[in-house]
Amino acid sequence: MIRSNAAVTQVPADFANPVAALAGRTAVRALYAELALHPKPGLVSPFDSGSHDDMDMGTFLRSLFALRGYFRAIAAAGAEGADFAVLRDLGIAGERRMLAATGGINTHRGAVFGIGFLAAAAGWRMRRGRTLRGTALGGTVGDLWGADILAAAPQAPVSHGARAVQRYGARGARQEAADGFPTLFTLALPALDRALADGADPERALVQTLFTLMAELEDTNLLHRGGSAGLTFVQGEARRFLDRGGVFQAGWRAEALALHRACVARRLSPGGSADMLAAAHFVHALREGWA
Repeated sequence: MIRSNAAVTQVPADFANPVAALAGRTAVRALYAELALHPKPGLVSPFDSGSHDDMDMGTFLRSLFALRGYFRAIAAAGAEGADFAVLRDLGIAGERRMLAATGGINTHRGAVFGIGFLAAAAGWRMRRGRTLRGTALGGTVGDLWGADILAAAPQAPVSHGARAVQRYGARGARQEAADGFPTLFTLALPALDRALADGADPERALVQTLFTLMAELEDTNLLHRGGSAGLTFVQGEARRFLDRGGVFQAGWRAEALALHRACVARRLSPGGSADMLAAAHFVHALREGWA
């Protein structure tokens, strides 16, 4: 299992702040785990910038530092039963802090949105003593804020992901959240749990989960960078990797690195899969850290 180092074993009478602290720490650790992972085709890691000319690991670390308070704040707001408008405003403020820290570079917009709502749902459920197991967190997002997520006007300027949704008819982050994050709970988390149960260490389990997502997700970042051909290429290569045994095959690292080089050559980056991987780490670790 991938454990958070912030287990809560007793619940004090006023526990909104401890709940928020746990969720906030777990979110930042999940994003750091995704950043530190290698190999990740086309993505920024400690070893290189992947397909990105405008960011590196240092850019991501500055972003993470700027977002620490945001994840705690949105979890606390969720614990208090905040409505969509409050969560939206916290997200906008968090994104502004991210952009100020990175010089205008989008490092974690997807996580500000996705993990932000999951953290709010975790705060709401933990405050009320409810389980985090199964699809509970996603269901809470959909039930409490799903309709407002879909009804909200897109922010300006429109993101690359939103343009890909409009152009290619892909399923975007807003629909995913409003529906309770089905890809996260029916694909990513089962893949992570299965890899760990089959004996993979945390690094290999996360790589296996990433490739599972790359093989199936309509990644709007890939569509933005490479169109339908780019998405099809990455999905096909990821499926072949998995069909040959994934991280349980001999030489898996060399094969994953070969795809990394191919993605860099094509300027492809599966950022949507990376966001979903971080969300899976967050939910998995939060479940383990909350008794």
